[in-house]
Amino acid sequence: MTADKPLRADAQRNRDVLIAKAREVFDAGDFFDLRFDDFARLAGVGTGTLYRHFPTREALAEAVYHGEVAALCDRARRLQGALPAAEALATFLRGMVDHIAAHAGLARTLATLMADRSGARAEGGRALEQAVTDLLAAAVRDGTVRDDVDTGAVMMALHGISAAHDRPDWRAEADDVITLVLDGLRRRRDCSNPV
Repeated sequence: MTADKPLRADAQRNRDVLIAKAREVFDAGDFFDLRFDDFARLAGVGTGTLYRHFPTREALAEAVYHGEVAALCDRARRLQGALPAAEALATFLRGMVDHIAAHAGLARTLATLMADRSGARAEGGRALEQAVTDLLAAAVRDGTVRDDVDTGAVMMALHGISAAHDRPDWRAEADDVITLVLDGLRRRRDCSNPV
């Protein structure tokens, strides 16, 4: 596999504009109402520029998805560097609920456009799971979180929260699930051994 050649500054700007506009349109849920060529006009670039960077809607969706995952992983790293481990984990998980709530349209659009791109979704899922693993491991090392809970259980809770997004009291219930997860992760003092 060869490394992609770096883009010229103007080409990188055009690519960034396309991704930012796609994220905005995906989030609003309006992408399927647009012809792909019309999206280029909406983004302020020519159709040739659009197709040069993203030959299909799915390629554009994949770029948006990878950008979302990268931003979430970067947030996890920044929190880990700035806060005590248990607080970083809690802040990240509560932030995931905020992210899910704020970007429901984006999630639905990406799920539809990326239905046949399971490899890209799996890669993004692994990156996000690694970010949660790192946060969890740091909290285990500092003794604030149990060492017998697998990252998979935390990820399953996040997936469940996301999948239940259409429930009437979703936001309050999602916050409650995160509270349950964090409470369940908290290391308890052994009452039988008072040392």
